[in-house]
Amino acid sequence: MAVTHRYEMTVRWTGNAGSGTSDYRSFRRDHEVSGDGKPIILGSSDPAFRGDAARWNPEELLVVALAQCHMLWYLHLCAAGGVVVTDYTDSPVGTMQMDATGGGGQFTEVILRPAVTVADPSMTDKARALHDEIGALCFIARSVSFPVSHEPTVRAAGGA
Repeated sequence: MAVTHRYEMTVRWTGNAGSGTSDYRSFRRDHEVSGDGKPIILGSSDPAFRGDAARWNPEELLVVALAQCHMLWYLHLCAAGGVVVTDYTDSPVGTMQMDATGGGGQFTEVILRPAVTVADPSMTDKARALHDEIGALCFIARSVSFPVSHEPTVRAAGGA
């Protein structure tokens, strides 16, 4: 039996500088993302599109969602497979290509770069291999139309 999950949030524009969208330059791209019982995420557009660099933009949130999904599935697979992860950090990079008119574009790739520490050197090969299983499992990666690859590094605690 298929299970359906729904995700409901609120996105509220907070960038009216007094005259609404009367002109392309007259408004800020600031907004808030909220959901029941969760802290507010302060958002804007990319600074290249007149956004506030101090706020999260949708492109960054897409890349981080892919990294989070990969990490959570990875930790699950490690726990189920007897690999003890003691530390995990990712520094993902997303590439977006604008079309020739500059009016649109799309992501062409996201590269995840997880750096994993496992409890014992005997776990490193399996820990590295488990990254390859996530592409078929990660809900977010399965939902995008561009390649999501990974370049993991795995080391044992106390090792190089």
